[in-house]
Amino acid sequence: MDANETFDAVVVGGGPAGATAAHELAQAGRRVLLLDRAGRIKPCGGAIPPRLIRDFAIPDELLVAKARSARMVSPSDARVDIPIDNGFVGMVDREVFDEWLRRRAAAAGAVRVTGTFERLDRDADGTAVVRFRQRVGAKDETVPAFVRTRAVIGADGAKSAVARQALPDVAEKTKYVSAYHEIVRKPDVPPAGYDGSRCDVVYRGSLSPDFYGWVFPHGETLSIGTGSAEKGFSLRGAVAALRADAGLAGAETLRREGAPIPLKPLPRWDNGRDVVLAGDAAGVVAPASGEGIYYAMYGGQLAAQAVDQMLATGDARALAQARKRFMKAHGRVFWVLGIMQHFWYSSDKRRERFVSICKDKDVQTLTFDAYMNKQLVRKKPMAHVRIFFKDMAHLLGLARV
Repeated sequence: MDANETFDAVVVGGGPAGATAAHELAQAGRRVLLLDRAGRIKPCGGAIPPRLIRDFAIPDELLVAKARSARMVSPSDARVDIPIDNGFVGMVDREVFDEWLRRRAAAAGAVRVTGTFERLDRDADGTAVVRFRQRVGAKDETVPAFVRTRAVIGADGAKSAVARQALPDVAEKTKYVSAYHEIVRKPDVPPAGYDGSRCDVVYRGSLSPDFYGWVFPHGETLSIGTGSAEKGFSLRGAVAALRADAGLAGAETLRREGAPIPLKPLPRWDNGRDVVLAGDAAGVVAPASGEGIYYAMYGGQLAAQAVDQMLATGDARALAQARKRFMKAHGRVFWVLGIMQHFWYSSDKRRERFVSICKDKDVQTLTFDAYMNKQLVRKKPMAHVRIFFKDMAHLLGLARV
């Protein structure tokens, strides 16, 4: 890198949040560097809703499968199939999907560099200096490098190094869960009952004491995983049990991936000067569902817009708009999902009742409307009233499971 060059922005991390932020800034005519380390893939079911596909112009060829139903499985193995009426949820392979996003950012003008972020320094005049190890050649050799920049977007995942340096007071207090999945090849002869257009979500304390297990189809492969905040819980053992239950114990394992996942959005995303966070670094993973791709990309877009406004006006207060706008749009949903996870995922008895609630057509309709379009549905007030009384019946033990 040319040490004398000053970028408008450096985006650290090339996942959905970082790649989207770099693309947004490059399209706005900003000089942006996208720094991403090689071989980074996080455990993820790979589900993307229609809102994401529409808002971020995702081409159909990136969808390795289209889920048209979800199956909720209770601890007693009661099964509730929920059709996705008049639509589908896209399934992507994160290895391919993330790289496509990075290439799109580069095509828009972002400078791509493969390397590992080391630290954030300051020049004598206060300008940010991003220091990193840049990969050179084909043997993973690295050399020290640095660039000057007017702004930094930290999109380097949970336990973000950028956050720990630029916002240590909030980053060090953040709590995480551990997620783990295995990508397996679909057998030539799929197990009985297999449906490549259905996502299975399994609620059972033995698979996760505080989350769920999943079996998501990816065309010729599947993602099978779980997560938990409980220390000492065997995620690999749980996934092995889930594979056995799904008839996929003997399927060829292609990848094993694990990573920390943040529990909730950080209380602050910027340093009030020239750094703002996005994606997992900002804590935007939805409670209860664990969904993160849409929220990461939306957060990356907002971070880029905030940086662009800061660069245009010279007012660092613009950086705070990223979190403010995100929480205005999705804060209530995160709050509701957090309460739901805390209550319904706390025991197998409650998980059993939760799956039973999912039989209700009002619940199914409103849940998928909210998921597919990323907004709470207010057009059906009587449905909300009916759900309230049904929930109360379950909470008080008056409803049959």
